[in-house]
Amino acid sequence: MDLNYLKKLTKILVESGVSEIEIEEEGLKVRIAKHTQNSSIIQPQITQPNIPQVVEKHMQSSEQPVKEQKVEETKKYHEIKSPIVGTFYRAPAPDADPYVEVGKIVNKGDVLCIIEAMKLMNEIESDVSGRIAKILVENAQPVEYNQVLFLIEPM
Repeated sequence: MDLNYLKKLTKILVESGVSEIEIEEEGLKVRIAKHTQNSSIIQPQITQPNIPQVVEKHMQSSEQPVKEQKVEETKKYHEIKSPIVGTFYRAPAPDADPYVEVGKIVNKGDVLCIIEAMKLMNEIESDVSGRIAKILVENAQPVEYNQVLFLIEPM
């Protein structure tokens, strides 16, 4: 779909005062909607037909204590988050050893991984010294902005 076409749809949405536009063209469905919390930010959503969608399971009351326990566990760890959207790599090359493993001691400034974005390799460095407690992403998996990649136990 053409970016200029999406920009025109967005402009129509802003100027018309409607809160949502949905268009289906050549098997591609586009939905553009305004945020409803006193914001004029527009968030486009592009979906393809016939793709099963995941439905979140409602948490039962018995699951609540488990979630609270996990929150308490992660409070003692420092989170290393992805600064960009891209592909996560644990090593500098496919046949090379990973930068870090669980249990390894790292210093502030040590490279933990690489995130590839738009064919650029971005080294992600530790901003604290400590021990790697958990690696939360598998090698060669896509990551989102601000997604937690590592948990580090500060020293």
